[in-house]
Amino acid sequence: MNRFLSKDFLSGLMFICFGLAALYFGQKLALGTPVRMGPGYVPRMLSLTLLALGAVICIVALVSGSDPVERLKWKPLTLVTIGIVCFALLFERAGLIPALVVLILVASLAGEEFKLIEVIGNIVALSVLCTLVFKVGLGMNIYILRGVW
Repeated sequence: MNRFLSKDFLSGLMFICFGLAALYFGQKLALGTPVRMGPGYVPRMLSLTLLALGAVICIVALVSGSDPVERLKWKPLTLVTIGIVCFALLFERAGLIPALVVLILVASLAGEEFKLIEVIGNIVALSVLCTLVFKVGLGMNIYILRGVW
């Protein structure tokens, strides 16, 4: 039973589940041929690759064994999820920068160490990078700061 609760075995099962989900949702797409690919060809091949990779990982985990699964850490899971939800709620209402600030602040509280200087540096660097990539580089029609830009 211990081998079935190992990190590798469970990650292999996750790959298999994702592969099966992709096969299920892409079953109505036309497959085509390798020369004349339809819209379902690449998703089908990727899902079959995920299934095969997951099966290999599960078999290797059962044969050789691996590290047992650690106990679930609720604080990081909860705070990162709250940060993502806050980002989603603030993005349209306040703009990219305020949503990023809240996301980074809340997610940073999930770690073992919280250093305000490092968090401010992350906020500045990611805000500049996201603005350059999404607004300037890709020309997306998003608010950087609602009502200003």
